[in-house]
Amino acid sequence: MKAGTATSDEAASEAECRCCPRYHEAVELVGKRWTGAILYVLLHGGRMRFTEIANSVEDLSDRLLSERMKELEARGIVQRHVSDTTPTKVCYELTPKGRELAPALGELKTWADRWLD
Repeated sequence: MKAGTATSDEAASEAECRCCPRYHEAVELVGKRWTGAILYVLLHGGRMRFTEIANSVEDLSDRLLSERMKELEARGIVQRHVSDTTPTKVCYELTPKGRELAPALGELKTWADRWLD
């Protein structure tokens, strides 16, 4: 065999080692600063007002929370509800797509409880 020519087994192994673009996108989405904490709070708190989320995630600024909520809403993970009442009340909750993150985030929490100090 010529030097630099990969066998079919080597080529298959190399393809398996490459990062899946969808996996990478999901990790980047959930792993973005504060996003995991926001998702965790919404998974356990259900429908919540902005201030409730802010109070549940220590050290998270209102500006950054607002930015993350807009991103999650744009991705279809969070739904924003605006009341017809006066004063207007805005609440957020996970969509079905967002709730499907529960098993993955639960496993991540299990790992964190076991391995992180």
